[in-house]
Amino acid sequence: MLKKELRLKYKTLRKQLSENELEEMSLAIANKLLKLPVWEKNYFHIFLPITEHQEVNTEFMLHLLSGKDKEIIISKSDFDSRKMTHFLLTDNTKIKKNEYNIPEPVDGIKVPSNQIDVVFVPLLAFDKKGHRVGYGKGFYDKFLSECKPDTIKIGLSYFEAEESITDIFEDDIQLNFCVTPNSIYSF
Repeated sequence: MLKKELRLKYKTLRKQLSENELEEMSLAIANKLLKLPVWEKNYFHIFLPITEHQEVNTEFMLHLLSGKDKEIIISKSDFDSRKMTHFLLTDNTKIKKNEYNIPEPVDGIKVPSNQIDVVFVPLLAFDKKGHRVGYGKGFYDKFLSECKPDTIKIGLSYFEAEESITDIFEDDIQLNFCVTPNSIYSF
């Protein structure tokens, strides 16, 4: 399927999920993450969900990372340059929603992309080869291209893999893993 078709399909499927289903599936995803070979790493980038878009609730993962004494990184998006600036999440970090309802740090200690070991990637859909479909703005592809080559990229999805995304671009960055409530995909 084409990215445009997949965006429409998975936005519609997400909207059909109840609040209870969203919470249960987000918790199941967090529990599956414990099985991944990433826990010796230190710097973990995580997205704060846009609740209006029914994104995976990463609160469970934040507790997991915090409990394992990991350095947690969150980002602020610049929609003019389509770049993300990354900040260390601390007890003093103030979070505010931007005009697109994305929760972001107001300021803080900056962390360069090439210091990040693991990135949890938001997505709408993905295929069996590790290609993903996001919202189409290119923020994550740009960010992931700035990371070191061995940075582990983990997609988080409520739904299982599509067979194939047909309109992949050369600049699209593939995932290493994708975790759903029922499965762990390795690419």
